[in-house]
Amino acid sequence: MTFHRRTDRDRRRRRPGARASWALCLVGILSAGCGSGADGGAAAPAGSEAASSPAIDAVLLPPEGQGLLPVAMPDYEQMAEPVAEQMRTYRTAVRVRLEAAATEPEALGDAYGRLGMLLLAATYVDAAEASLRNARTLLPDDVRWPYYLGRVHEANGDLEASAASYRRAVELRPDDLAARVLLANVLFTAGELDAAERMYSQAVERHPDAPAALVGLGRVALARREYADAVARFEQGLAAAPWANAVHYQLALAYRGLGDTERAEAHLQLQGDVEAVPPDPLRQELDELLESANAYNIRGGRALDAGNYRAAADLFRRGLDLDPHDPSLRQRLGVALFQLGDIAGATQQFERVVRTTPEHTEAQFSLAVVLADQGRHLEAIEHFSTVLEHDPAYIQARVQLAEALARAGRPEEAVSHYDRILALDPSRQEAVYSAAMAYVRMERYDAALDRLERGLDANPEDRMFQHALARILASAPDDRLRDGERAMALLEPLLAEAPDLSLGETTAMALAELGLYSQAAAVQRDILEAARRGGLAEAVERMTGNLALYEAGRPSRTPFTRAELP
Repeated sequence: MTFHRRTDRDRRRRRPGARASWALCLVGILSAGCGSGADGGAAAPAGSEAASSPAIDAVLLPPEGQGLLPVAMPDYEQMAEPVAEQMRTYRTAVRVRLEAAATEPEALGDAYGRLGMLLLAATYVDAAEASLRNARTLLPDDVRWPYYLGRVHEANGDLEASAASYRRAVELRPDDLAARVLLANVLFTAGELDAAERMYSQAVERHPDAPAALVGLGRVALARREYADAVARFEQGLAAAPWANAVHYQLALAYRGLGDTERAEAHLQLQGDVEAVPPDPLRQELDELLESANAYNIRGGRALDAGNYRAAADLFRRGLDLDPHDPSLRQRLGVALFQLGDIAGATQQFERVVRTTPEHTEAQFSLAVVLADQGRHLEAIEHFSTVLEHDPAYIQARVQLAEALARAGRPEEAVSHYDRILALDPSRQEAVYSAAMAYVRMERYDAALDRLERGLDANPEDRMFQHALARILASAPDDRLRDGERAMALLEPLLAEAPDLSLGETTAMALAELGLYSQAAAVQRDILEAARRGGLAEAVERMTGNLALYEAGRPSRTPFTRAELP
C-alpha cells in the first residue's frame, strides 16, 4: 500500500544577521563586539592573552603565514540546543588542531572542512565559506571542499565563483555526475547556454540514463526555442524519472511552443515540485549532518524508501522530539508504523496531522487509505476529496477516490473520476480497466465490454484486459454480448502461460456457454478442490454455486460477484 509519492526536500533559508564579515568581527573584538559562544570556550590560539575572553570565542583565529581566514562563529543562543552542542564540538575540534597546525595541517584542514559543512547545513553561509576556504587551502585535492564552496557561492548568488568551484570538483572527480550537473545548472542560470549544453552532454555520455542531465538538455533547447528537441529531452527525462513531476511544467511549455495546446494542458495538470536530481552522496552527507528535525526527516525518509521501517520510525520520533509540531515527520512516522503492522498507531498519527494541519495532503491521503482498507469508504471518500481540493493533479488520490466511490455504491461517480485520470495521464490504462469494472457494478455490460475492448486495442498483450473480456463474453446476461468461442480463444494462451484458479473459473464459464456442461463441471470441481485446500472459503462458496449450475446443464450469467470487483 502506497502512502506517499513525494520525497520531502530540504528547503533552506539564510538566517538574518548571519552575514557579517570577519573583518568587522575583528573590529568588534576590540570593543567586545560580535557576540560570544554559549559555552564560553576560547577560540584564540592557546597562550593568547585574549584566550579567556568571551568576545574572542566568537572567532576562530588562524595561525599566521598560511593564508587562512578567521571564522566568525554564529550566536549559539539563536540555535536549538542539539545544533548548538554540535557547533561547540566542531569548533573545539578546530581549536585543538590549531594548536598543532604546524605539524598536522591535514588534520586541521579536515576539521575546518567539517566545521564548514556544519555551518553550511545550518545555513550560516558566510562563516561556512571562510571555514571551507581554509579547508581547500590546506587540502587542495579533496573534492569535498570545492563542491561545498560551489553550494555556498550559489546560495550567495555568485554564479561565477560557484561555477569555478564546481569546475574544480569535476576536475578532481570527472565521473561525479552530481558535480557536473550542478556546474551545468549554474552555467545555464548564468545564461551560458553553450557551456551548459556541453556539460549536460558530457554527463549524458558518461551516464546515458541520467534524468537530471536529460532534463538539463531539454531546458537548453527550450531556452533556444528548439521546441521539438526540448520535448524529446523532457520525455526522455520523465521516462527515466517518472516521479520528477516538476518536469511536466517545462514539457507543457515545450508543447505550447509547438502549438500542441492539448498536450500542454495535460502536462500542466500533472506539474508538481519534485525535480530530477542526480544521486549526490556529498549532498546527502550534508543533509544528514545537522542534529535537527529536518535532518531526521531526511534520514528517516531514506530508511523508509529502503524498507527499513523500524529504523525510519525511530528517526522520525527523534525528529519529533526536536519539533513536535512538524506535520511531515508525524505523517511519515504514521507510514512507518503502518508498514510495521501498527495500524492503530499509524491512524493516530495521521489523524493528529489532519486535525492540526488539514491542508497536509499526504496525511489526508494516508488516513483515507487506512480507512478504505478498513471498509470505511464514506470516511475515506471525504479525505480523498479533501486531498483533491488542495491538489487536483494528485492522480493516485483520484484513483483511490474512484475505487472508494465504486465500493460505496456510487460507480457512476467513479467512472467520471477514471475519465478524469485518463485525461490527465492517458498511459494510466488501469483506469480503463477500473472504469469497465464500475460499469459491471452498474450491470451495464455493453459499456464494460466497450471499455475492455479499447483497453485491449491499446495493450494487446495485457492479461488483465484479456481475462476480463473473456469473462464477460462467456457469461454476460445480455445475449447480444456473449461469444463463447472468442472467450475460449482469449483464454487458451493465458492458460498455457500461467493458469490459476480465476482463469479456471472463466474457462468453466466459457465451456458452459458453448454447451459443454460436463467439461465445465469437471474443470469447476478441480478448481473447487484447489480452493478448499487453500482455505479460500469465499471462493469455495462462489464456485460451489456455479458447479451446481453446470451439473444441472445451465450456464453462469454472473461474470463477476461483488467480492471479485475492485
